[in-house]
Amino acid sequence: MRIIKWVLAVIVGLGLLAGVGSLLLPASTHVERAITIDRSPEQVYATLNSFERFSAWSPWAEYDPQARYTFEGPASGVGARMRWVGNRSVGSGSQQITESIPHRKIVVALDFDGSVARATYLIEPAGSGTRLTWAFDSDHGYNPFGRWLGLLFDRMIGADYEKGLLKLKGLLESTQA
Repeated sequence: MRIIKWVLAVIVGLGLLAGVGSLLLPASTHVERAITIDRSPEQVYATLNSFERFSAWSPWAEYDPQARYTFEGPASGVGARMRWVGNRSVGSGSQQITESIPHRKIVVALDFDGSVARATYLIEPAGSGTRLTWAFDSDHGYNPFGRWLGLLFDRMIGADYEKGLLKLKGLLESTQA
């Protein structure tokens, strides 16, 4: 009986330590990657300001080729929305353009089965091409699990962002300017 009480005390202590310790962790997560694309800011913006070609460069499209996509609202710009339903690796959710500044910036609200975040595309001229920065931001509030998980986001999605940017670069540079 003494061992059971001791084990329970250790479990409760570790739970309290993890919960209180999470308050010392960042309440938000920021991940970003950038690439230079040999196309004009106008061309990069036109591709990103619509979800029409998203699956052609998305790093997640190949994880579930059977995923179903539906589109709502305008074809491009603020209000354009894409929903997806896929297997366990991509899950289901939606993304909607909430801000669109021509040839400079696009902000997208992300919803992964109720877990919300934001993606931002910053588009800047770079010589004869464009420097594109793709960022991900998530606010965890006081959610202890979210704060601990936030420590892993760069490792979890950073490589996917790099892969997506390379695919987007290849897509845009392979088409006629």
